[in-house]
Amino acid sequence: MIEALKHSVNWLSAPPRFFTITLAAFFVLLFPGELGPAWLRRLTRPLQTVYRPKVGGIVFAVLGVLFLASCFDPNFALIVLKPDNVPIAAMIFLVAFFVWFGLKEGRRNDALRAAEQPIIEKRESGDGKVMVWPDLVYTEFLCMILWTIFLIVWSICLKAPIEEPANPAKTPNPSKAPWYFLGLQEMLVYYDPWIAGVLLPGLIIVGLCAIPYIDKNPKGNGYFTFKERKPEIAIFLFGFVVLWVWLIIIGTFLRGPNQNFFGPFEYWDAHKLVPLINVDLSQIIWVKWMHTALPRNPILREIFGLTLVAAYFLALPPLLAKRWLKGYYEKLGPTRFHIMMFLGLTMLSLPIKMMLRWTLNMHYVVTVPEIFFNI
Repeated sequence: MIEALKHSVNWLSAPPRFFTITLAAFFVLLFPGELGPAWLRRLTRPLQTVYRPKVGGIVFAVLGVLFLASCFDPNFALIVLKPDNVPIAAMIFLVAFFVWFGLKEGRRNDALRAAEQPIIEKRESGDGKVMVWPDLVYTEFLCMILWTIFLIVWSICLKAPIEEPANPAKTPNPSKAPWYFLGLQEMLVYYDPWIAGVLLPGLIIVGLCAIPYIDKNPKGNGYFTFKERKPEIAIFLFGFVVLWVWLIIIGTFLRGPNQNFFGPFEYWDAHKLVPLINVDLSQIIWVKWMHTALPRNPILREIFGLTLVAAYFLALPPLLAKRWLKGYYEKLGPTRFHIMMFLGLTMLSLPIKMMLRWTLNMHYVVTVPEIFFNI
């Protein structure tokens, strides 16, 4: 029974299945009983109770017990309890808890405002303000002392992951970046280095800087809320949790020797061979579908990929402005709306590219090696 359960978890941990489950769980837990057809809303409506403190506490307790029980498996413990990975495992629970806590407090404030009662922040501090001295400084000082004690105990009980000096003749397998760069390293699998290492990180910084100028909605400033800022919260959490923390989890716990994927309970066999034949969109269309050789002219060869990319970034935003996002277009105006759509579509291109790689082994949508241009 236990072995069958482990094999099922390993099977579900394959990237396409794991990402699909993660994406579905993200939207279902973020909007329980609010999205999809009527039958799906009725089916997911009971999940609203997860934002009650007692129910949420039980869920986190069950997840903690399952995690501790899984540590008895030698393959799981070998990866999760590695000194390098222990903080990342703790980070997953901390991120999950604080996301849940923020959503819980937001829904609680929404209920209070609907009942025309004071929100949590005003109930706890009267006018909604807290003095820096002594309240904040005292709390920070106490946290600093407790955290220092925790780090001392940690350093005594858990060995530092210090390895032998770097040896170019003997590199570790797998070679991984530090945890905070694992998301970038994972993106290098799906994008050209100039996109994954320069363009996308630059757009992340630019996008974060542009948020106050694009989103001028004053609601939710200084207090928890969810109802008043549903799209903004959903977009932020999608980018942070699904497209960043999820990539760190993949790179840490599922990327094994030779950068192959392994399940949580699967032995990291360095001799595992996965036959992959990376193909480009032009090869799929010209060679596989049309049964002809690739044209020598790069523009003719990549005309399908160029058309697809142009339609994605140029034709899709006006269509969304006229149909499904008309209200946002009227509220933001043409300039801010199209900037927001460019950043949003760029962010959405990552999971699209990941699914194309996992399902079709597609490497590039547009590839022009003559000028080192690949998308």
